[in-house]
Amino acid sequence: MGENGTSAAVPRFRTPVRAIAALALAAVAATLAACGGGSSEFADEPSGKFPVTVTKSSFPNRQHISQRTDLVLGLKNPGNKTVPDLAITIWTGETKANGSFNIRLDNPALANPSRPVWILENKYPKLLGNGVTLDNVEKAPSAGAETALTDTYSFGPLKPGKSKVIDWRVTPAQTGTYTVHYVVAAGLGGKAKAVTAAGGPVKGEFVVTIGSKPPQTCVLPNGKVVTGKCQLSGGGTTAGSGGQ
Repeated sequence: MGENGTSAAVPRFRTPVRAIAALALAAVAATLAACGGGSSEFADEPSGKFPVTVTKSSFPNRQHISQRTDLVLGLKNPGNKTVPDLAITIWTGETKANGSFNIRLDNPALANPSRPVWILENKYPKLLGNGVTLDNVEKAPSAGAETALTDTYSFGPLKPGKSKVIDWRVTPAQTGTYTVHYVVAAGLGGKAKAVTAAGGPVKGEFVVTIGSKPPQTCVLPNGKVVTGKCQLSGGGTTAGSGGQ
């Protein structure tokens, strides 16, 4: 995890995560096939392996309840063939729930065992780049279409040498420590597979702790709201309001 409070792509993965990642991709294909997509809609999807590189992977590892934040993934096609349909599956915890940022509670008495850890903002995910930054991304159109699984997002073809940087803006709704996983596919039909330079699956995870107290904040003379200690014009600092 970087000093800036974000998590880089994690090179190590526990065995359950490998199994879940494989099941996630298989489930995408199975669900679409059950809807008739496997034999018609995705009949033209090419079979093969398509290299995809993770260029950015960030999600603050320390967060606070009700404080909005961003999960950002950057993906590049370093190969010489177009990725048919860049798709990303995101899930929270070791057991997939109904929705990327929900956890599944092991309680048979619950009519709906899924509970939100983060609330995904309306019209997200969105694409960054070409003048769109985290500061003005709210004005950008929605970029990802959820598939039938509700935790997989499709971003269309990715040409050779091109990149996409994707932002999921979320608000923490529950305290605790959680692991958020992601796995990348090159198509929704299951025949086109995204692979690393070593030939393995393209995936990663973030371990995030959500606290109950808001961070310290203060307002600078220019009106900008910052988190933590404020730098005064004379060189000193002053603590803002709120707890840690």
